[in-house]
Amino acid sequence: AAFAHIGKKKALGSLLNAPGNFTAAKLAWVKAEEPELFGRIDKVMLPGDFIAMKLTGEITTSISALSEGVFWDFKKGKLSDAVMDYFGFDNDIIPEIRDVFTEHGQLQQKVADDLNLKAGIPVTYKAGDQPNNALSLNVLNPGEVATTAGTSGVIYAVTDQLISDRKSRVNTFAHVNHTEEKQRLGVLLCINGTGIMTRWAKDVMGNGRNYKEMNEEAAAIEAGSNGLLCFPFGNGAERMLENKLVNAHFNHIDLNVHSAAHMYRAVGDGIAFAFRYGLDIMRENGLQPSIVKAGKANMFLNEVFAQAFVNATGLALELYQTDGSTGAALGAGIGLGVYAKPYEAFAHMKSLSTIEPGRDTGRYDEVYLDWKTQLERYLKQ
Repeated sequence: AAFAHIGKKKALGSLLNAPGNFTAAKLAWVKAEEPELFGRIDKVMLPGDFIAMKLTGEITTSISALSEGVFWDFKKGKLSDAVMDYFGFDNDIIPEIRDVFTEHGQLQQKVADDLNLKAGIPVTYKAGDQPNNALSLNVLNPGEVATTAGTSGVIYAVTDQLISDRKSRVNTFAHVNHTEEKQRLGVLLCINGTGIMTRWAKDVMGNGRNYKEMNEEAAAIEAGSNGLLCFPFGNGAERMLENKLVNAHFNHIDLNVHSAAHMYRAVGDGIAFAFRYGLDIMRENGLQPSIVKAGKANMFLNEVFAQAFVNATGLALELYQTDGSTGAALGAGIGLGVYAKPYEAFAHMKSLSTIEPGRDTGRYDEVYLDWKTQLERYLKQ
């Protein structure tokens, strides 16, 4: 309703997202369904803002956080009047806006005592999980791309353009280093059924095998799994599929050919194809990455999957020994002024390895076309 009232063109042009399913819309639900609770609200906070408030006693937010809640008007560089007016929110419920990399308060004595820390330690950085993951990989400038493959999978590409997808299949938020003078936006694509699909395969078809053993068996199967296709969409509606419930499927099972090992290989390939499908949506919107960075963790510990990801997407993959906790620590250092510029925090960062598209790339292109055709049939049902 908010999308229609504000107008699709105006919403995508200024908010870069449809307001539904984000903090602003959820807060509107509280206002409508639990008005007494809504009336007690002093300030609205995202989780990072709330944790910082509990630590310091101060309530602040950032443009990055507000954009994740779809409260921010990028064209006007201010809180969105259209969103606040439509939902009937008072601007006073929005905390003081500060830069991501700055002091957001100091550790209170009582909290310091509970944590066995020194009172007065400044909180100098807070960010959402994917912007923070991108920071941990030194993905800060236009053209740079980060990815993760945990329970869900994400591609996060940085741009200096106000990009929005006409079908809202991807979302655009202010990145951690975004300023009005130097725009840095993160375009985020999410796949719900990634690691959770692999875990399901292990639980249901693993027969006691661990992931290492499953990966070794998958490695013995040729790319394309002898025609077996997996669609890893069994973890709820997928935004990149226009919020449709497709569910997970295996296609072309041949009882005389396909073994458990074929299933393991098809799961990894299917997830890689889902990344390719999402990446093509980003390409439609003007993003043309050539290399992507990831922490060597979760599914990227699996060499078979990592190579499948590269062959399916056509992107080189740089792997790093880093994670979100490293990003948070470096972010705090940047906010404290330990590093004069963000890039200085990564002066000694080196990739563990780079995986390039290999000889199976052509085969993956062929199988992907079949996979995509089958997916489109599911989408029409």
